[in-house]
Amino acid sequence: MTGQTRAVYSHRCDLHCCRCAAVAVAAFAVTLRPLPHRRRCRQRCVSRSAGPAAHRRAATVSMAAEGRSQGAYIGDVQLAGAPSGPLHGLTAVVKDCFDVKGHRTGNGSPAWLATHPPAEQHAAAVQALLDAGATVVGKNVMDEMAYSLAGENAHYGAPVNPAAPGRIPGGSSSGTAAAVAAGDADIGLGGDTGGSVRVPACHCGILGFRPTHGRVSLAGAVPLAPSFDTAGWFTRDAGVLRRVGGVLLDPSSRRPAQLRRLLVAADAFALAEQATVAALYAALSARIEDVSALLGKPEEVDVAGSTGGLNPAWFDAFRQHQAYEIWEQHGGWVAEHKPDFGPGIKERFAMAAGITRQQFDAAAAQRAAARQRLAELLGDGAVLVLPTAPAPAPRLNTPAAELDAFRTSLISLTCIGGLSGFPQVNLPIAEVEGLPVGLGLVGPSGSDEDLLQLTEQLMALLRPA
Repeated sequence: MTGQTRAVYSHRCDLHCCRCAAVAVAAFAVTLRPLPHRRRCRQRCVSRSAGPAAHRRAATVSMAAEGRSQGAYIGDVQLAGAPSGPLHGLTAVVKDCFDVKGHRTGNGSPAWLATHPPAEQHAAAVQALLDAGATVVGKNVMDEMAYSLAGENAHYGAPVNPAAPGRIPGGSSSGTAAAVAAGDADIGLGGDTGGSVRVPACHCGILGFRPTHGRVSLAGAVPLAPSFDTAGWFTRDAGVLRRVGGVLLDPSSRRPAQLRRLLVAADAFALAEQATVAALYAALSARIEDVSALLGKPEEVDVAGSTGGLNPAWFDAFRQHQAYEIWEQHGGWVAEHKPDFGPGIKERFAMAAGITRQQFDAAAAQRAAARQRLAELLGDGAVLVLPTAPAPAPRLNTPAAELDAFRTSLISLTCIGGLSGFPQVNLPIAEVEGLPVGLGLVGPSGSDEDLLQLTEQLMALLRPA
């Protein structure tokens, strides 16, 4: 995406359905009045192959074994965990931006794979999972250089989304989310800079956690934009999600919080399609008395307040700040090796190369204002609810212009967690015509353990076993 697109995403189909762009969300005590519109065309698509065979790298991509998620794996990685520990008996898969000793880290790029030697040791997060008893059963395909939220890699294809065949799995932790959603593993280790755990978790209908920035070690992980980068994780079970947090989160940086207030992000919900808003609202409303017992009566807030709006101000700040850091990290390598980037990735790196110091400084000032605003809203006892994504996963091979418009609305939501550095979780609590949509919960900085506990409580209410 070049960044010029500012249109709010609108789904198009043969039935000429419309999107009601300005949905007024009045917490959970009022009734949503659906505006007149034609029924959205959301037909399930027939599963497609992960990509043309010519784009597959037979030397590095292992064929998915029978029963494993199609197109989700790269290489052949099997690592035994410790004989005991809090994760003993559980299996894990790992995104290909984390080092595994003796293996090359590909970072979603054949050029990166070819220009870097095998890792001398495991990434810190991988080692922590192993030390806690988890067994690593595979390494996963990801978006090229982690610079995408779609899950379509021009070189390695798109992992099949088990929850929505024919739809993108989301990225950049695409294969990891797909593998967990398919039941291949209990835990997926991913990376989240701009939404790369939250988005595929939403699209694949599983839990996904982005921790407070800096609370999980990134030693041995390929950086993208260091001041945004986090190591997050996927699970299908909220109890397991919490157990993984107990292993990966640095206890010394914890800031305990009593999460007793529920804030509804009205400006964030206004960026989502009406069907997504209605589905999330219905899921919460069905248990609103129980939810209120945990968090109190919902309060509607405007997240951006007087800071310029989620779009364009927060979106632009995130895009430019991130891009500047990405070029600082990888510009030299790009200039030296001239990698054959796929569509979208090529244009984003070209955009990143052109971000000036003046643009970066302005973005940094906007970021500071956004972080201060969110800190004031949440204090040490509130949780913010918003849609994780504006709509269900788009179809595979969606035209670039339409996918870019979706990406703009998507990042206008995910930038809340990115700019602030606060923890966020995706709760897979609803569907739109059979397609997963997720509710995001953002907690105060350092409140990860408390947010994970709340996640376990809410999932027991909203999606009981």
